[in-house]
Amino acid sequence: MSTITSIRLLQNFDDMHEAVALQKTYWGDDFESVVPAHMLFSIATSGGQVIAAFDNDKMVAVLIGFLGTDTQDINRPAMANLRLVSKRMIVLSEYRGQGVGYKLKKRQREFAMRQGIRLVTWTFDPLLATNAHLNIRKLAAISTAYLEDYYGTSGEGGLTRFGGSDRLSVEWWVTNRRVEERLNGSRGTLDLPQYLEAETPIVNVSRTNTAGLVVPSDMFVIPTGSLGLVEIPAAIETIEQSDPELAVKWRFHVRDVFQRMFSAGYVVTDFILAAHEGRERAYYLFSQADKAFERVDFSSN
Repeated sequence: MSTITSIRLLQNFDDMHEAVALQKTYWGDDFESVVPAHMLFSIATSGGQVIAAFDNDKMVAVLIGFLGTDTQDINRPAMANLRLVSKRMIVLSEYRGQGVGYKLKKRQREFAMRQGIRLVTWTFDPLLATNAHLNIRKLAAISTAYLEDYYGTSGEGGLTRFGGSDRLSVEWWVTNRRVEERLNGSRGTLDLPQYLEAETPIVNVSRTNTAGLVVPSDMFVIPTGSLGLVEIPAAIETIEQSDPELAVKWRFHVRDVFQRMFSAGYVVTDFILAAHEGRERAYYLFSQADKAFERVDFSSN
């Protein structure tokens, strides 16, 4: 197993070239996707964050975030709407699955709190279970909005997959008690058996086809209670490789279900990966917004 020996903010221009090289290990030479060194330097020296993880002298991961504001109410002062927009995180392939991303996000939170920033936002593809597990389960972020084809449909830059570029908009209220307790381990988490014992409905029960691939439900029912579980594939990448048309079907199915759940007043508050009925399953937990783990108190914390 590889070792992370240090995590630090990058401030020098020369360091940014190594961060660019690290991005290219994932994005290649696509100029639309790689944040150039001069832009990274401007972000780092203007209140944003370029955070890098090192294995001794080797940079193995980088996390990029810039200052922004919530534009929903343009009449409010910018300071009242200040947030950190977490734009990109890249981890070298041989260091993935070892908690490097989690450590980077925790350090991002520390730096944000030093600046007096309470809200960190970002987006991610809702079909990627590994990302959902980190963002929603481990970090205790929430989501209140589904962004349809957020980056368009052209497919340039690798931002379009499974038939679209849909994203979940994530809110991470870094000073909130729920986040603090999840990160320090003092808040217990419920697992799938406990949710099912509490009669939490599964909105869209999946099935497997003759090839053993997970197929979305043809029908789903929006719950009337305070909670609901929405299923996605535990490994959409496997489906994409074996049956690209089925991956696209999952895209439009999830889009429909999520948009209807948000319209019905639900908020994403948890994510569960678990074995159920003989196979690995992945579920988002939706909670009614007025009961969603202190959601109504987030803006005042």
